[in-house]
Amino acid sequence: MSHLIGTAAPDFTAQAVMGDGSINEKFQFSQYLKGSIGVLFFWPLDFTFVCPTEIIAFDHRLAEFEKRGVKVVGASVDSVFTHAAWRNTPVNMGGIGPVKFPIVADLSKSVSRAYGVLLNDEVALRGTFLIDAKGIIRHQLVNDLPLGREIGETLRMVDALKFHEEHGEVCPAGWQKGQEAIKATEAGIKSYLKDHAASL
Repeated sequence: MSHLIGTAAPDFTAQAVMGDGSINEKFQFSQYLKGSIGVLFFWPLDFTFVCPTEIIAFDHRLAEFEKRGVKVVGASVDSVFTHAAWRNTPVNMGGIGPVKFPIVADLSKSVSRAYGVLLNDEVALRGTFLIDAKGIIRHQLVNDLPLGREIGETLRMVDALKFHEEHGEVCPAGWQKGQEAIKATEAGIKSYLKDHAASL
């Protein structure tokens, strides 16, 4: 697996179950983003164990992504019919409920392969990709199958990207929205470490 940081996000057209439950036979990723920041995340398979917790966690935070102008899209190697059945399964029965973002059916596994997360030509690893408004991948995180993601970290990366693009400063370890960042100069890092090194 190689990283995709700094490269154009691979575009794709595939079937998807949309946030309103309808099926889009030709969901085009780039057209859906339309110049917005995007988060694309993969999970291994529907009707499994860690996966519903992550999908529900993304859905619970969807308003926070939308507030930041971010469009979220999920994907796995299942069919749209399996996706739809999982959406229609109550959460207390292992389902994901009516999540409000598109979930892509990557039956051909071409999307997972293009993003470098296809494991043993079978299922997708837990890959998360942050794509800027120009369509460039700026953050990439890939977890092994047993390791669930922290969705708050994805939001933090969105905030960091937006802050950097607006102010030109760089974001230190653990940076949160509203905190001091670093001017990318020798004087800037000296000043930051003087005030903050002990709390890192």
